[in-house]
Formats: sequence, C-alpha cells, structure tokens
Amino acid sequence: MVFRRIALGVSLGCLVAGTACKSSGGQRQTASAAPTDAVPSAVEIDTGARRVTFHVELARTEPEREKGLMYREHLAPDAGMLFLFERSSVQTFWMKNTLIALDMIFISSEHKIVGIVHDAEPQTLNVRSVGEPSQYVLEIGAGLSARLGFGAGQQVTFQGVD
Repeated sequence: MVFRRIALGVSLGCLVAGTACKSSGGQRQTASAAPTDAVPSAVEIDTGARRVTFHVELARTEPEREKGLMYREHLAPDAGMLFLFERSSVQTFWMKNTLIALDMIFISSEHKIVGIVHDAEPQTLNVRSVGEPSQYVLEIGAGLSARLGFGAGQQVTFQGVD
C-alpha cells in the first residue's frame, strides 16, 4: 500500500512537472522553477547590464501571503514568489516556519526596486522591511540579489501577472 501511494505520487508529480508544490498539513515541500498558475508567471529585473528572469508563484490573497514560502526545503535558483498587495504601503515580513534563507526585493507600484532585504534568516519572527512603500515583494534565494547586481531604482517587469 505504501509503495502504491509512492508510485501514485510519482505519477502525479510527472503529470504536473514544472509546477510548484503546495504545502498541506504542515508538511515540508519543495518549490520548483515554475509557478502553480495555468499561465506561467515571471518577474524580470533589468540591472542595466542584463535582464534576469524568475519564474514565480503568486501570493495574491491574505492566506497565500501569510503562508508564503513556509515549509519549503529548496527553491530553484530561477524561482521565487511574488507577493501582490492591493495598494502601496510599507510592507513588513517575517520568516516563521520558513526553512530557507531568502532575499526580499520590495517593488513600487511603478515597478521599480525600492529596497532589498538580503539574506533574511529563516525560522525567526524578526520583522523585515525596507521602510519605503511598495506594492509588490519578490522573494528569491538568499544571496542572489547581491550576486546578480540588483539594486534600488532598477526596473521590474511582470509577465503573466494580473
């Protein structure tokens, strides 16, 4: 019976290859490089020297934003989560039950980076913010922002985001 469940899980995993896993019942999950939406969503950051694209899951509702990337053990280098808010304000985040370190990129309603929290420590309730109004926040793997040269003022483009 256990083998059948595992085989069924593998089969279902193959059917939805490229989609991110959702957490259920507090179980740890792994994020893949593609979002769960039918239309692929992506965020492109223009550093001036190059354009870098991340395939993202969308957190549109309050429950989705509260859950965020909790319980994930891995995030692909080209994957992330884009948090969408109804209006621009000073956004704050914490990392309770988030198992991986992240960079948080705060983006204005004009689609410009207003600030970055680098290497946010996982599994803490420390409040993180950049102190500037933003309407969107992109979470990606820790260290990528610095390595890829992301900074305030850079233009951000959304694809497949309502």
